[in-house]
Amino acid sequence: MAAMSFSASFLKVHGPSQSAVFFLGLYYMMAIGAGGIKPCVSSLGADQFDDSSPAERLKKNSFFNWFFFAINIGSFIAGTGVVWVQHHYGWAVGLWLPTLFIALAIASFLMGSNKYRVQKPLGSPIVRVFQVIVAAIRKWNVGLPQGDSLLHELPQKTPVADGHNGIICSTHQFLVVVSSTEELSGSDLWRLCTVTQVEELKVIIGMLPIWANGIVFFAVMAQFSSTFLEQGRTMNKHIGAFGIPPASFNAVSVLIWVPVYDRVVVPTARRLTGNARGISELQRFGTGLLLSIAVMVTAALVETRRLASAHGEGQASMSILWQVPQYFLVAASVVFACVGQAEFFYNEAPASMRSLCSALSLLTVALGSYLSSLVVTTVVCVTTRGGKTGWIPDDDLNKGHLDRFFWLLAALGSLNLAVFVCCARRYKRKNV
Repeated sequence: MAAMSFSASFLKVHGPSQSAVFFLGLYYMMAIGAGGIKPCVSSLGADQFDDSSPAERLKKNSFFNWFFFAINIGSFIAGTGVVWVQHHYGWAVGLWLPTLFIALAIASFLMGSNKYRVQKPLGSPIVRVFQVIVAAIRKWNVGLPQGDSLLHELPQKTPVADGHNGIICSTHQFLVVVSSTEELSGSDLWRLCTVTQVEELKVIIGMLPIWANGIVFFAVMAQFSSTFLEQGRTMNKHIGAFGIPPASFNAVSVLIWVPVYDRVVVPTARRLTGNARGISELQRFGTGLLLSIAVMVTAALVETRRLASAHGEGQASMSILWQVPQYFLVAASVVFACVGQAEFFYNEAPASMRSLCSALSLLTVALGSYLSSLVVTTVVCVTTRGGKTGWIPDDDLNKGHLDRFFWLLAALGSLNLAVFVCCARRYKRKNV
């Protein structure tokens, strides 16, 4: 942020040095910084709760909701207050302001760091995964012992990341790597892996189908920051003398939905299901996928009406308030799916791989954006053949059929939901 602020304040406008410093900050330093913060901050926050305490376990479930709430407060301030400052006082001031916020965040983090419950690192999770793979290849022809007690495991009292017994029970899913009772001089983890280490890899493999469903979900949800904005720009954005930014609905809707979910939905579901969490992480994620379909259906119906209005069959220009229902459903879908996904990857991940699994869940956002771009490009290529305008024209949406694109995404979301249900029914939770 400081690099981008510096480029806007002190370097020659549109000069090569300004571009170099700006892009260095945006595409290199920002990527590394966000890559370090995002996967770790949610895991660090959840680690502050003791899973052995029922009361703290319930608080941890709420933590993910309020953590997401805090993120969207930041988004709301950025999309309203910071944008207002940039508009009235220039880009330089508008960039230095979030730079100040980051500095305050670092100070806050350092002031509280001596009070955090910090797990001791257990080594690289990537190395642990490859140790199992190499050991499996080396022991390809070794037979399976008659009993699990003959498999190699650390003593029950060996401390792990959270300070409790973290032995994962042996299963016979996916693959079986025999860690025999052979005697080794030293600790050769590339030849002899514990059952828990093997099961950690099997847990990761088991979560991959659920992970893949997140890619399609975020490809659908990417529309609220792309085609939904294009749709909003063609509508009447004024209520009296007040202009409404097309992107302002989503953050506000999320700020409404998080308290509703945590204070209304969860207690009600808890009474109905008897589950302390209300509904499981996978049920929550599946609900989010279902709501994403409703988002696209609502957007398609609004676009159909907007096109009819633009072509003279209704009002001259529809109000942007017609977009409120689809953004409200977007927020509901995000609160269910995104928070449910974060909970799922944290709770199911091995203790030594929680940050890695959080990073994997965030990776679905990026891959979903790429998939969205691929879908848009494919639709444009197919629908513009023969000189046709296509569904998503660049110059004037009134000449296209954005409603058909939304129906296509609703169908894609429906297919993704069906696949998810099959994967979720087959998923086996880890047994610690």
